[in-house]
Amino acid sequence: MTLTAVVFPGQGSQHPGMRDELAAEWPELLEAAEAAAGADPFAHLDDGTRWVQPAIYCASLAGWRRAQHEKAAFLAGHSLGELAALAAAGSISVQDGLELVVLRGRLMQEAAEGAGDGGMLAVMGGREAVGPIAESLRLTLANDNSPRQVVLSGDRDALHIAAVRAEEAGMRAIDLPVAGAFHSPAMRGVVPKFRAALAEVDFRPPRVPVLCCLTAQPFDDVRGRLAEGLVSPVRWRDTVVTMHERGVTRFVETGPGRVLTGLIKRTVSGVETTTVATPVA
Repeated sequence: MTLTAVVFPGQGSQHPGMRDELAAEWPELLEAAEAAAGADPFAHLDDGTRWVQPAIYCASLAGWRRAQHEKAAFLAGHSLGELAALAAAGSISVQDGLELVVLRGRLMQEAAEGAGDGGMLAVMGGREAVGPIAESLRLTLANDNSPRQVVLSGDRDALHIAAVRAEEAGMRAIDLPVAGAFHSPAMRGVVPKFRAALAEVDFRPPRVPVLCCLTAQPFDDVRGRLAEGLVSPVRWRDTVVTMHERGVTRFVETGPGRVLTGLIKRTVSGVETTTVATPVA
């Protein structure tokens, strides 16, 4: 018996065609996003996190609608994608999830703009190789995405030094186009406001187990984990391994894009990966 996991992407998966796909699949959600964000988020994808996050949330749920025939054994989301996964599992209403995503994106962008000197750096190497570089420069290993990719978060000057050291060690480093040091202590100031908003939302037991990418285990304290997620590393590599160890041999990415598909293929072998639109070998 094939066990399937459906996964929901985070920031960085956006592409220009997302709005048309959402308008065709779920026009009511597009209208709700415009109302919640105060404008069409898809028209502002170049203007920062506060717009990108609700756009990806909505596009991912449109992909989930197209994947309703899938018999998912587990759901999981990468960072922002956790809210879409929880909505898909019925743990939270789509509207509540949307409003939380709009708030989350706005708070994160405001914190980044207030600090002004933070950023993120993707390094094509595993945590075992990159971890000592991060520790020596007091950077956060913000995303452990696969055995061949991690993301560092912190002060931009320190990130520049980290990039030089990584490349000297034979690893490629890429500066990410984000406004701040996400998933690091730089976001501490926004946690209380997000935690207060989470306290007002009704969470229910999920219809399908949803794995938390902070613990790589099914969610326990949903509100607490979502708040902690603003300042804590994303353990995507471990989350994928956990699902595989629990018998998952097929992963379906809801889109947009196929970022998670690539990370999964680099993390576990002998599995089938596909997106809601286009199969991937």
